[in-house]
Amino acid sequence: MAGTVIPERRGAEAAVGATLDELWEEEPGLLGFLTTVNHKRIGRRYLVTAALFFLFAGVSALVMRTQLAVPDNHLVSPEEYDQLFTLHGTAMIFFFATPMNSGFGNYVLPLMIGTRDMAFPRVNALSYWIFLFSGLFMFSSLPLGMAPDGGWFAYVPLTREYLPGLNLDFYTLGLLMLAVSTTIGSINFIVTALKMRAPGMSLNRVPLFVWAIVTQSFMLVFALPPLDAANLMLFMDRRFGTHFFDTSHGGDAVLWQHLFWLFGHPDVYIIVLPAMGIISSVIPVFSRRPIVAYPLVVLATVATGIISFGVWVHHMFAVGLSTVSLAFFSAATLTISLPAGIQMFAWLGTMWFGRIRITTAMLYAVSFIVAFVLGGVTGVMFAVVPFDQQVTDSYFVVAHFHYVLFGGAVLPLLAGLFYWWPKMTGRMTSPRGGLISFILVFGGFNLTFFPMHISGLLGMPRRIYSYDGDLGWNIWNLLSTIGAFVLALGFLLTLFVFVQSLLHGPRSPDNPWGSNTLEWATGSPPKEYNFPVLPTVHSLNPLWDGKSLASMEEHDEDDLRVLTDEHQTLRTSEFDARIERVMTMPEEIIQPILVALSLLITVVFLLLKIYVGAYVGAGLLALVVLWWTWNRPEVES
Repeated sequence: MAGTVIPERRGAEAAVGATLDELWEEEPGLLGFLTTVNHKRIGRRYLVTAALFFLFAGVSALVMRTQLAVPDNHLVSPEEYDQLFTLHGTAMIFFFATPMNSGFGNYVLPLMIGTRDMAFPRVNALSYWIFLFSGLFMFSSLPLGMAPDGGWFAYVPLTREYLPGLNLDFYTLGLLMLAVSTTIGSINFIVTALKMRAPGMSLNRVPLFVWAIVTQSFMLVFALPPLDAANLMLFMDRRFGTHFFDTSHGGDAVLWQHLFWLFGHPDVYIIVLPAMGIISSVIPVFSRRPIVAYPLVVLATVATGIISFGVWVHHMFAVGLSTVSLAFFSAATLTISLPAGIQMFAWLGTMWFGRIRITTAMLYAVSFIVAFVLGGVTGVMFAVVPFDQQVTDSYFVVAHFHYVLFGGAVLPLLAGLFYWWPKMTGRMTSPRGGLISFILVFGGFNLTFFPMHISGLLGMPRRIYSYDGDLGWNIWNLLSTIGAFVLALGFLLTLFVFVQSLLHGPRSPDNPWGSNTLEWATGSPPKEYNFPVLPTVHSLNPLWDGKSLASMEEHDEDDLRVLTDEHQTLRTSEFDARIERVMTMPEEIIQPILVALSLLITVVFLLLKIYVGAYVGAGLLALVVLWWTWNRPEVES
């Protein structure tokens, strides 16, 4: 049942654990920090690094809101404002939301599916280092006074012809570098989920969070190439004088919008689907019952990923496309709301038929439903072409996508943090502190973004630096600014709650919530090897059925699930998770960070137009990759 308490390890299992403790012990100190390939350490790094980028984006948002609090304000110059709103959007979309989901995926997914690490641990480390260096490269532009200033969407011809300097080169090269990290990380998630599941975890027993991460990963593999092509073509137009977007030489400025939004609209669901997976993990646990309509939620998750690739043109209804095109994409915009509705009703049904336990994580989960429904209602309104054309480039659009992306991503990520925090740290958080911080965050969020609907309908355009005082926008902008500071206070209190938990929080039991998935069958925090004995899964809710948990204690010396010779785990079949063979996992290695550094050197020299240095960096990159592959260990036994 839901309240099952995980028993302490006993007898043979404890003996196996003692052997594995010594075998999986990591290198201490700086060397261990630079060479680790452990998925939990990499997951924590993703979470912390993405949170720092979120902090930067939040501070820039506060500066912008202060600038707009009153008419005719001059807190920052127009040029500084352009750089701030460009980096704010870039940080939130590219360097916070997706990497934060990757952090949860790295930490939780291998535990959820009952394995000891990702399929490619060293590639996992490489993905993180490239992400870190691409972010440092991008945001080093701000103190240099050369931050991107063409908006996070970088529309041409503005960014091609009218913004000289290195500002937009930081943007194109930084995103190209980040795409390498995201692509290899996505492939790693896909292979891990398909080939590393615990014996017995057939596809109909896979947790919904894993389905969400896999769907997101497939989406990234298909969505990133258009963005990469667009950034490469823009860089070549700016640097080498090509004419991809130059209409005077046969190019097409609208091509940028097609390529960008062919990535950009799926990216909304790339961000939101893992967040929905978190909600699907949290609500059943605190409703004390399995989720309603599991097969339909899986189908809705996959359908959302597929349909999202047919919606991008609704960002371009004011461009001047044909009526047939507008009709098709209007219908697609309406259609994509259906899978989201299925998930909403599944969560509501789960709570309706369950026994709700109020925790901070559950409060954030419920608040996500409220915020995402509000954002979805305004999203469906954009499917009506005349309305969309009326509010295009107004603050109504700003309000909409913040309800979808902030309400649909940040609130679930906070739910996930409070839910998995005891597992990651071994400490409980303060319920009272969590409640107060939730009230401030959710209240501040609504006070910040809801007035923007009204100011947008009153005609306030987005991306403006200042405004006159007689346009009727004053009170709405002031309310939004007050809300932004309330929201910031909520995040500061949230940070205090987590720090207080780390320093003085009570110790967490292995499964404090009575949860249903395998990550809660490990210690809090888990050992380096996760499971002394890999479990055999008997149901969708393995910790609630009794059999799956018992399988970790009942084994003999010849059981393939007992792996104590090397860094080993099991490879299983894609559909029904039958054991195929034992895999030897690679250990610590220095090459991933060296590959990322070599790529960074190449990109920096390319930015500075020192092409000889770029060639040297590329040569160094090739040598390090050759060194890595030359010393490749035998990965299977």
